[in-house]
Amino acid sequence: MGQPPRTFSFSLKNDIAELQTLGRQIESIGRALDLSKRCLFEINLALDELFTNIISYGFTDGGEHRIELNLSAADEVLTVTIADDGVAFNPTERPAPALPDTVDDCRVGGLGIYLIQNLMDEVHYRREDKKNILTLKKKLERIRPPCRGGPS
Repeated sequence: MGQPPRTFSFSLKNDIAELQTLGRQIESIGRALDLSKRCLFEINLALDELFTNIISYGFTDGGEHRIELNLSAADEVLTVTIADDGVAFNPTERPAPALPDTVDDCRVGGLGIYLIQNLMDEVHYRREDKKNILTLKKKLERIRPPCRGGPS
């Protein structure tokens, strides 16, 4: 056990324009945590895909909703919790898709959840108080500090 966790929280509207805000928030958190470009890219891609799925399929009433994100970094693991009051949906129950043999056989869509599960180290779902709560965990890769000076 090392230092106390670093936590970050924000919420977004169920509006595709909020993808820019999501990206900016994740970039800022990545800088604060000194994440490697690869680690930051994978987290950002998973959250972008997840957020897009939530706003595309999660709400049927046409109203405004909030999607809450809480991130906590401790012991070299980032834990991301996303909560929304959309239609109940457990992405961890979806079977892995049949992957095409060639690029020509690919079709648009259907790989988002598979992508999220492969970018993150753990994905857990629960339904609580009429909310979908998805918890993602990712081992952190930090930027290595540059070497200072030369040999003595």
